[in-house]
Formats: sequence, structure tokens, C-alpha cells
Amino acid sequence: MLSVLTNRTYRHLFAAQVIALVGTGLATVALGLLAYETAEGDAGAVLGTALAIKMVAYIAIAPVVGAYADRLPRKALLVTMDVVRAVVAMALPFVDAVWQIYLLIFLLQSASAAFTPTFQATIPDILPNEEEYTTALSLSRLAYDLESLFSPILAAALLTVISFHWLFAGTSVGFVISAMLVVSSVLPHREAAKPIVESVWSKTTRGARIYLKTPRLIGLLTVTLAAAAGSAMVIVNTVVIVKGMGRSQEDVALALAAYGGGSMLAALMLPRVLRSISDRSVMITGAFSLAATLSVFATMTLGAAGEIAWPFLLVGWLVLGVTFSLSVTPGGRLLRRSSNEGDRPALFAAQFALSHVCWLVAYPVAGLIGASSGMGGAFLALAAIAAIGATSALWRWPKIDPGQIAHEHPELPSDHPHVIEHGGRGHSHDFVIDELHRNWPGRV
Repeated sequence: MLSVLTNRTYRHLFAAQVIALVGTGLATVALGLLAYETAEGDAGAVLGTALAIKMVAYIAIAPVVGAYADRLPRKALLVTMDVVRAVVAMALPFVDAVWQIYLLIFLLQSASAAFTPTFQATIPDILPNEEEYTTALSLSRLAYDLESLFSPILAAALLTVISFHWLFAGTSVGFVISAMLVVSSVLPHREAAKPIVESVWSKTTRGARIYLKTPRLIGLLTVTLAAAAGSAMVIVNTVVIVKGMGRSQEDVALALAAYGGGSMLAALMLPRVLRSISDRSVMITGAFSLAATLSVFATMTLGAAGEIAWPFLLVGWLVLGVTFSLSVTPGGRLLRRSSNEGDRPALFAAQFALSHVCWLVAYPVAGLIGASSGMGGAFLALAAIAAIGATSALWRWPKIDPGQIAHEHPELPSDHPHVIEHGGRGHSHDFVIDELHRNWPGRV
């Protein structure tokens, strides 16, 4: 798996991603402490609002940046967003009002909403070989999982010798190093975008229109909904469940580690699995398995005993981690397969925004139903959401999904370059939604 790191450009960008993730993890811990210092008893409400602001920034900003990313120098954009995040992180320790936290979090997450899809859309250009790209996706999944495991541990160790305010300085340093690594990378040349007269609204929604007209990507979105249901249950309610058992904070960390460990295990297996099993089979199986696991927990918590045994919780969280990773990790392969180079930034931005809509649905369900109806109700509701997502993917994602599709262009003149290139108005090639192919064959 590590052979892909022999590519110098990818190695530098991957290191930039890892360092930025660690910095973000430190900021997450520090933000909770800052909220408590600023709002005390209302710290939970402040953090909840900050999370909502994060999702709004992701959903609103990513499509706008994705629409124009093909016309902006990628390296300059990535470096600028890292610098913005570094400056915001340095400003956070000096806030003395809740509204200032909200403003800075919006700026920080807006920069992340610009950085992340652009970064993701750059990797397929660096690693055009599908097997290498699949390995890169697994390494990226591992990086996220390792960050969730080790950033809290690192923060706890640092807090024994420094104030939490200094954690923001660590975050800022991480973003600066990330920017330096991006500067040191040699990104592949990209053809200049063709000047197309297009309204701001049309450009902003182009990625979403390509996404929602591509059957396999509709399947990806519904699988993402299932994955969000499982992830939201773990992220929102692990502490409630574990502390409700009368167990310690260390046990909360252990449960989260089981979930992260399961996700890492699946990420390590996926490059080999995807050589022989299709993305569709792997992802839909993961989604149904996730729904089944949530249903088992719902049955246990709504039953006569109403309790979950500690060993079973750890095993269940491990399984949820595996099924989550199976459901989401191959998604980048589908996005690359479903776009040309010019539209790739917009499509990755659309996935970034639409996937966070799924989490925006799942988070409140996990929190509000868990608080009002207990964990049994939350498990049941999220199992239902996951089942809807998995079933929809099975229905909307064609089982036979070739890359090359026969289609016709009756609207094009016989001397059009595209018609000449492919030998006539009726032809077959790798099909993606673009300016010449506005609808999927067989669909209006």
C-alpha cells in the first residue's frame, strides 16, 4: 500500500493532509474548552451551533468554489486556504464573546470547504492509474481514522504542560506546514478551461447537476446517507451510551477507538478487495450491513433488558467502523469515473456539499431522538434511514454499469469535431455528463 508514496507530489500532498488533520483535531479539543470558558453552562449549545455553522459553510461554500476552481491556479488556491485557516486558528484564543467564535468558525470551515474538494479533485490527476488511486483513497481514509484516534491523545498530553490556548497555535503551525508542503509539490499541468458563457447560478450548480444526472452517483449519495446514519450514532451518542453504563472517560475513548479501528481495517483491505469485487457490490453491502447492525442494537435496547453489554458494544462499534469505511471509501473512484478533468473540481465539490447534507439530517436525528426517546429510539430511527439509503442505492444504481455507452447526437452537425472524432453521430465512448452529453442515455 505504501508504494504509492514513492510519487513525490502525492507524498507531499498526503503529508500536508495528515498534518492539517492533526491540527484540526487539536483545534476541536481546544474549541470545546474555549466554549466552556466563554459560555460555561451554555457550552453544549455553543458547540452544537458551531457544528451547524460548519455544515452550512460546507454546503454553501463548496459548490461556489468548485464552480470556479477549474479557472483558478490550484496550488495558489490550496496555499491561500491553508494560510486563511492558520490566521483564523491564531485568532481564536483571543475571542471574548460567543458571536466571535461563530464568525471565526464560519471563516475556518469556509476555507476548509474550499480546500478539501480542490485537494481531492487534484489527486486523480497525480495518480491516473486506478489501482494507485484506490490505494490513495484508502490511505486518506486511514489518515482520517488515525487523526480521530491520536489527536485527542496528543491534545491530552499537551494539556498537561500547556494551556489549551496553545493548542490553537499548534493548529496554526499545522496549517502553515501544510501550505509549505503544497508549495513544494509540482502539480500536473491542467488544460485551460474553455470560455463558456454561463451564469453564476449555472456554474455554481453545474457539479450538482452532473452528479444528480449520473445514476451511479445517485447511488453514491444514497449510500452516503446510510453511512451518515451509522457515523452520526457513534459520534453523537457514544459518550451518552458509555457514561450511561457507569463507565469511565477512558472507556469512551476505547469505544471510539473500536469504531476507528474497524474503519482502518476496512481501508487496509479495500485495495485488494476492489480488484475482484465491484464498487457497487462493496458499497451497497457495506450500507446494508450498517443498517443491520443498527437494527440489532435497536432490538437490544428496545427489548426487555434494554441494555447493551460492554463487549457487545465494542464489537458492534468495530463492525460499524468497517461498514462505514466500505460504504464511503470507494466514492472517489466513482467521482473520477463520472467526470472529465475540467468538471472534476465541481463534481468533487458537489459530493462534499451533498454528503454533508446527509450528515445534517443524521446528526439531529441521533441527538434529538436519543435525548427524547432514548437510545433505542435513536438506533431504530437511524437504522431506518440507513435501510432507506441502502435500498435506494440498490434500486437507483444500475447493476450493469459500463464505462462506455452507445448513444447518438442527432443535434450535432456531421462536421462537428466530436462526431468526426468518434466516427459518426451514433457512437460509443466513456460516457460522462458534460456540455455535449446533458442527459444519461435512456433518461430524460
